[in-house]
Amino acid sequence: DPLAQAAVAEIESGMLVGLGTGRTASRGILALSERVRFENLELRCVSTSHASETLARFHSLPVMDFALVEKVDYLFDGADEVDSSMNMLKGSGGAMTRERIVAWASQKCVYMVDESKLVSRIGERTTLPIAVLAFGLSAVRAELRNLGLNGVCRRTIKGELFLTDNGNMVIDVALGEHDLSEMAASLNDIPGVIDHGLFLTEADEILVERDSGTIEKRVRER
Repeated sequence: DPLAQAAVAEIESGMLVGLGTGRTASRGILALSERVRFENLELRCVSTSHASETLARFHSLPVMDFALVEKVDYLFDGADEVDSSMNMLKGSGGAMTRERIVAWASQKCVYMVDESKLVSRIGERTTLPIAVLAFGLSAVRAELRNLGLNGVCRRTIKGELFLTDNGNMVIDVALGEHDLSEMAASLNDIPGVIDHGLFLTEADEILVERDSGTIEKRVRER
């Protein structure tokens, strides 16, 4: 798996590694477990979701409680959409709150996508997830409508209300033509919005798996 191998190539013994959430991040977890097994790397890991923690532990990666961690050396994760400015849309798995916190605490953040995730405009193919405190659901939805954001509460395959690992509801909204920075700021200002899927500054590097099989690296100039 060249993409996953590239994402974990810089990880060294002694590092504290952040594990992302989702199908692409899971590929990274498997690639990292292979390196640990064959190279005897000594690592500590923190996870951005219960699902990733379960997968990591199954493959013998040591996972610690992030509540005890101040800084993370290296995070790898996936994304649902990426534009030419390295803006990202995330949250299809509902883990965006924990993903953002771990990214904020990480010295380096690397994201993996395949070519199908590249878009000319964020929101072009995917809805924007917004994590909401259930207590304020109706008031938050009214304010979202004022921002031009209409959507539905996410449900599971069984039709049950979807809840994040933190017990919050998720509203998936269609994102039209908006200034992303202004929209993110507006969402952050709404009491009751816990987090959202606009990740505009987190990526230090984005690895793109091209249809040809080659891996393209995009690096943000800080």
